[in-house]
Amino acid sequence: MKRQPSWAALLGRQARLLKQAARPLRERAQAPPGEGSWLMGSVLSARGPRRYWLFRPAGVRFGEKLPLMVMLHGCHQDPKSFAASTRMNALAARERFLVLYPEQPRLANAQGCWNWFDTRSGRAGAEADWILHAVEQVSVFYAADRERTAVAGLSAGASMAALLATRHPQRFKAVAMHSGVPPGVAQSVASAVGAMQGRRVPVDAEQTQDWPPLLVIHGDADGVVSARNADAAAQLWSRATGAQAGEVREQRRGSRYPMRVTQFKRARQVVATLVQVDGLGHAWSGGAARQRFSDAGGPDASRLVWRFAEKQFSAPR
Repeated sequence: MKRQPSWAALLGRQARLLKQAARPLRERAQAPPGEGSWLMGSVLSARGPRRYWLFRPAGVRFGEKLPLMVMLHGCHQDPKSFAASTRMNALAARERFLVLYPEQPRLANAQGCWNWFDTRSGRAGAEADWILHAVEQVSVFYAADRERTAVAGLSAGASMAALLATRHPQRFKAVAMHSGVPPGVAQSVASAVGAMQGRRVPVDAEQTQDWPPLLVIHGDADGVVSARNADAAAQLWSRATGAQAGEVREQRRGSRYPMRVTQFKRARQVVATLVQVDGLGHAWSGGAARQRFSDAGGPDASRLVWRFAEKQFSAPR
């Protein structure tokens, strides 16, 4: 006769399982590199509470207002892995700005993607709105400077960043898309696939001067999101604001991949900057080595994004 396990054995086994289940949560709570605080917060949305993480540099003085960079992760990522890959926290600690990482729950998308494409049902807009609520909450709770706020993202996060900036253009001074799809090219999952392959053209918006300046970074070896989307995004901004493309400038820093930079200007104002990186796949350019969706060989995208945003903070609009 098979002997039944004792209650002590069952309780011990349950404790081990709980310990194993809790380990990812503990690891997730550990702060990514950067001298400062890694804080968790939440906001209410129409679909329930949504969580975000905030990096706050060390030594913030009472009453001091810091710029805010909103970072939207890509599919199969979360705030911690995105922060580790981009090393944006370490940059924020040196340059003194806050970094907000909204988190897309797996219940909203099994792969952790932002539903940027689901405009027909209103889901995309609802996600953009709760991200904006997180921005507003951080601005109040942590004294973020409302006049120095920018948003950036990778892949699905880049597409959501562009959607957020075009829905709320007065709230952001700059938007950066890394390996994403421009707004207005998809309304469903099926159309999103075609858009990612570069087979859909964005619908021109009415000419406006309200959209914040755009930085687009994309690798020409991207096999997930076609690099045609990068040019489409820059052209969309250009047509919407009446800007003209300047000459393509080739740049290379040390042994990093070369890049081609094109600025789109209206009068003397830069409306959009297109950075095409030779040899870069679907990964954050210049990101941390041995991180998923990160390529240390490319130009430092985090620094490019921050310098672009910093310039817009001081520019008149």
